[in-house]
Amino acid sequence: MNKASSHNRYQRQIQLKEIGQAGQDKITKAKVLVIGAGGLGCPALQYLAAAGVGTIGIVDFDVVEMSNLQRQILYTVVDIGQSKASTAAKKIEALNPQIKIETYTVQITNKNALEILQNYDIIIDGSDNFATRYLVNDACILLEKPLVYGAVLRFEGQIGVFNFLDNEGNCKTNYRDLFPKPPDSATAISCNEVGVLGVIPGIIGTMQAAEALKIITGVGKPLTNKIISYNALENSFYDFEIAANSNPSIDFPKSKDHFLAFNYEWFCNSNSDVESLSVEEFDILRKNERITIIDVREKGELPEVDEFPFTLIPLSAFENLIATIPIENKIVVFCKSGQRSAKAIKIMKEKYPNCQAFNLKGGIDEWKIKN
Repeated sequence: MNKASSHNRYQRQIQLKEIGQAGQDKITKAKVLVIGAGGLGCPALQYLAAAGVGTIGIVDFDVVEMSNLQRQILYTVVDIGQSKASTAAKKIEALNPQIKIETYTVQITNKNALEILQNYDIIIDGSDNFATRYLVNDACILLEKPLVYGAVLRFEGQIGVFNFLDNEGNCKTNYRDLFPKPPDSATAISCNEVGVLGVIPGIIGTMQAAEALKIITGVGKPLTNKIISYNALENSFYDFEIAANSNPSIDFPKSKDHFLAFNYEWFCNSNSDVESLSVEEFDILRKNERITIIDVREKGELPEVDEFPFTLIPLSAFENLIATIPIENKIVVFCKSGQRSAKAIKIMKEKYPNCQAFNLKGGIDEWKIKN
C-alpha cells in the first residue's frame, strides 16, 4: 500500500494532534501479542489491526465452537471446528492486508512462553484461566514486557496494565500484586460455570486494545497500578489502586530456570490428580452398576437434569453433609463443567481414602451435548 492510501486509511487517527503522523509511525512499527483469540481477544485483534499495528501475534490452540459465537465476534457458523488463531488471522488480514500477522496454534506453557513473548513489545492477556494468567505475568516480568490484563464474568469486566513504568516513574506492579495467591480453581467461578453477557468481553477487549495503543504512542495515562471494573447492570465504573506486594510469594519465579521448572497447574490447584470418567464411561457405568450420583451445583443452576436420579449436595455444604453419602457403591460427582465436582472428590478422599469416587469429566454440560 502506498503512502497516500496508507495516510487515507489512518486519517482519522493521524488527525488527532496527540497522535499525528509520528504516533501512527510508532503504531506501524509496534509488535503486539494477543494471548487467546476468544471473547477478549477478538475485539482486541480487530481494533489493533484497524489501527495499523504493524505486527500482531495470535496465540490460541483451541477451535471455534457454536457456544463461542455469542461473544467471539470474529467467527461465524462456517468457522466451527476451525482453528481460532488461523481463522482470526484470516479475518483481520482481510480487514487490513497492510499488517503482518503471526499465529501460534499451540497452548502457551512455560516451555514456549519466553520464546514467543520475547519477539513482541506489548502482551495482551485474553486467557480465561488462572494458570495461564500467572504464567504470562511471570514471563512478562522476566522479559520486561508490559502486560494488558482483562477478565470478564457475568455482567462485569476488569482491565489493568501490569509491569509498565509510566511517565510519572511509579513502581511496576503485576498480577501477583493483585492476586498474591490463586483462588482454589475448583471453587473459583468462571464464565464456563456461570456465563457472561456477550457484550462484556467486547467492551473489555476493546479497552485492552486502547491501553495497548496508549502505551505504543505515549498518549494519555495507561492504567498502571490500577484496575478499572465495569458493571453493565448498574452501568457503572469504579477503580482501585494496586500496591506492590511487600511480601511476595516464595513461589515467584525469579529466573528463567525457575520459570521453566515452575508447575503452574499445581500452583493454581489443578485437579489433574482426580480420577475422572468420560461421558461415555459414565453412561456405561450407570446403566450396568448400582452407583451413587451427586450433583454439587447450587440449587436452581442450569441445565436441569431429569434423565437420571441423583442427590443434590451443593459444594458450599459438602463438608457438612459428606457423612450422609453412602460409600459402599461407586460414586460419580458432577457439576456444570467438572471443576467444583473435582473439589468435592478431593474432600471425599480426605475423609474416605478408600472410597471409589469419580469426577464426571466436562461436567453436565458435556454430558448434555453428547446425549
